[in-house]
Amino acid sequence: MGFDFEGAPGSSFPGWKADAAPGLPDYVLDADAVLKDEGVNWRHGRAPDYSKTRKIWAETKKASHTAGSLPDLVEKLVKNWEIEASYKVDLADWRTIDRSTYKFSVNGGPDQTGEDMLKVGTYNAIIEPNEFYCPMRSSFDASHKTFKRMMPSFAWEVLEVYAGPPKVVMKWRHWGTMKEDYVGVNKGENVRIKAHGGPIDIEGIAVAVVNDKLQVQKIEVFFDPMAMFRQMAPHGDEGVTKQVPEKVEA
Repeated sequence: MGFDFEGAPGSSFPGWKADAAPGLPDYVLDADAVLKDEGVNWRHGRAPDYSKTRKIWAETKKASHTAGSLPDLVEKLVKNWEIEASYKVDLADWRTIDRSTYKFSVNGGPDQTGEDMLKVGTYNAIIEPNEFYCPMRSSFDASHKTFKRMMPSFAWEVLEVYAGPPKVVMKWRHWGTMKEDYVGVNKGENVRIKAHGGPIDIEGIAVAVVNDKLQVQKIEVFFDPMAMFRQMAPHGDEGVTKQVPEKVEA
């Protein structure tokens, strides 16, 4: 498999042409390809169910990409990468990355390895400490419970692709509905934000370097880390409670 940058009639991105579809990996052709992997050590003992999230994506997405176009392939690659990062507990089972070079960073911060993400979790790898949440005080499983309980489905899409590959530059969107109260911890307080039942919708940029197998070698994510929290508490302190935990006497 290889890339042809001389142009492709009908491609949605000038200068891009992939080899014939049979030569492409399944994780860029099917958004749920890695869910079908066998012999995998899944978090919680089985493959997760993304059917509700995919339904919301189909019903409320902003972009519609032609099947096989670069934005379509990139979107499916990232969705499979997110599944693996969130639910495959052994890095050796991640098919969407080049394990020899893989690095991840947020807003120009330090590189994180796959092992780092397996320790802290995808939410903690992306969210910076703030008045509502502290990733250092929440485990992988606790962070997922905090955000998935509040917003059971958090759909993701590629809005535009500006360059690529091997360096793919994309604009993305992540959205859902705040159905339950947010219950989390900051550096010293338990925090609750009353659910408003409305949308949470954030956008950002990602730059991903891929190899000739379309595996991610490096991905840099850029976004406003407080955008989600501002939408969770759109009226400032209204509906927000913070409480210092009581110390337990020995």
